[in-house]
Amino acid sequence: MRTRQPTTTLEDPRIPVKAKLAAAWTGVMFLYAYVDILAFFKPGVVTDILAGVVFKFEISQPLYVLFLTLMAIPIFMVVLSMTLPARANRVTNLIVASVQIPYAAFNMAGGSWPYFYGLGVALEVILLVLILRYAWTWPRTAPAVATTAIPDGETVRAQQQA
Repeated sequence: MRTRQPTTTLEDPRIPVKAKLAAAWTGVMFLYAYVDILAFFKPGVVTDILAGVVFKFEISQPLYVLFLTLMAIPIFMVVLSMTLPARANRVTNLIVASVQIPYAAFNMAGGSWPYFYGLGVALEVILLVLILRYAWTWPRTAPAVATTAIPDGETVRAQQQA
């Protein structure tokens, strides 16, 4: 006869907000890149690129500087989310994610293949909304509290002024 092992609960350690933000920005970065990479397989895209046109724009150095700058935003947000102090981190994530949402939606404008681009935009927006939620609900620490024992044995809490 076998004895049944006691059931244990899986450990679920708390994930720091900085790690959640960095993970979400990593997802945004990959979606951003893979939507562009997969778009190369659409009929006519490579032919247009070889003819010097991308997304109806003439290929030029300023255009590619713009593309690189836009791609660098989520890349740098991964790093900044892990390294900035909490207050600056929260504000930076709220501002940048708020700006990225309309930019992501703009990628749908005038495009063909609305299901493909629509899914890409929807997934990016979901991650950006998560970023906004993580940053907005960033946990706060309680003020430091000192305890003092008084002669009758009771403990009195006094809030320290910082």
